[in-house]
Amino acid sequence: MKTLVLGAGIIGVSTAWHLLQRGHEVTVVDRQPDAAMETSFANAAQISVSYCEPWANREAPLKALKWMFSKEAPLLFRPRLPLGEGWQQWRWGLQFLANCNDHAFARNVEQIVALGAYSHAALKEVVSATGISFERLERGIAHYYTSQHALDAAGDAAALMRQYGVAREVVSTAELLQIEPALRAFADHIVGGTYTRSDESGDAHVFTQQLARRCAAQGARFLYNHDVERLEVAAGAITSVAVRARPTGFCNRFDPEKPELLQADHVVVACGAYSAPLLRTVGVDLPIYPGKGYSATFPILRPELAPVVSTIDDEKKIAISRLGDKLRVAGTIEVGDYDLTLDSPVARARCHMLARRIAQVLPGVCDTRLDAEGGEPHFWAGLRPATPTNIPYIGQTRVRGLWVNAGHGTLGWTHGAGSGKALAELISGQQPELAFGFYGR
Repeated sequence: MKTLVLGAGIIGVSTAWHLLQRGHEVTVVDRQPDAAMETSFANAAQISVSYCEPWANREAPLKALKWMFSKEAPLLFRPRLPLGEGWQQWRWGLQFLANCNDHAFARNVEQIVALGAYSHAALKEVVSATGISFERLERGIAHYYTSQHALDAAGDAAALMRQYGVAREVVSTAELLQIEPALRAFADHIVGGTYTRSDESGDAHVFTQQLARRCAAQGARFLYNHDVERLEVAAGAITSVAVRARPTGFCNRFDPEKPELLQADHVVVACGAYSAPLLRTVGVDLPIYPGKGYSATFPILRPELAPVVSTIDDEKKIAISRLGDKLRVAGTIEVGDYDLTLDSPVARARCHMLARRIAQVLPGVCDTRLDAEGGEPHFWAGLRPATPTNIPYIGQTRVRGLWVNAGHGTLGWTHGAGSGKALAELISGQQPELAFGFYGR
């Protein structure tokens, strides 16, 4: 069968890979010049089954209200006028509030953890089959706390994860420093932590691009620098997708090529946060809204002092991962709109917070000076495609032949391989070995 995948991030490329393994003829379309150039480009690098927890919980509404007055807040809701596209944000927010209770939290976390475990196994299968190298560190993920109240609550979260087969353990400060000695300079601030040995980290950007190369070697067609203009539907079924090549030089800048109609038996929408507005054009209305996340990537100056275990800073809600000779720090979510700029007051404050925190936690390990010779640290922002439950949409839409694989929020890297495998199995008429509420079934 011919299958068209829209989007070449970790979700789209993973879907393409697994479709190829099942004999599909695959074409992938992306507006960027290469794979993984948007949301998958510079994420937190963590593959974190043990932290597959929804944002919505009983404490979230009060925290979100308090955080609205801080530019550096972990979760910042920036209200838009509830008109036009602004209504989508308000609808998402209301549905998010409806999930801020213990019953919904338990239901949602069960689904997210199940997909995380399935996906981690799928990732290992892909790595074993391809030999892809992506700065992988299989040393677990440690979570450190500076508040006793937060550490006490972490014990409950760890116990919950153990119920679902994830060995997340509470550890003392001394045990945490044995796991990751790089935290010794910050030890006086740490009251304890949790640790999950089975988790890992690695560069999602490198992995996705390498997997795309292997897809191409197996016959997949990649149409980079192509915009998706519209989905064509007739009699309740997808018939084609109109795409247009982006201008790549002066010669065609004022004479763009005509749209090309791509036909396929199946079409997969894996466009991240842009999936929802595209699907709404054909009557598929999903509450997927962008959460703007930030990261900074620093060259490591003192490798002997740099961490080798990926960590989570509970106070600032940021993740810290080593990627070879660089350190990636990422976090915070800004629910506002589709803006990706880094020069607004809020964006600058959030980026600079990442640099200050690394200088405090890991002093002297990286050059975090904002006025350092050679320019500022490499700051980046990406749009996390979030659902109110944090459960992604994976399955067939009401339009025959039109499928969706989107809404993974901050867990795209954790859920990517498994989401791609599960959807490829569904398209191929198989039932994934996963207790998950697939969309449309």
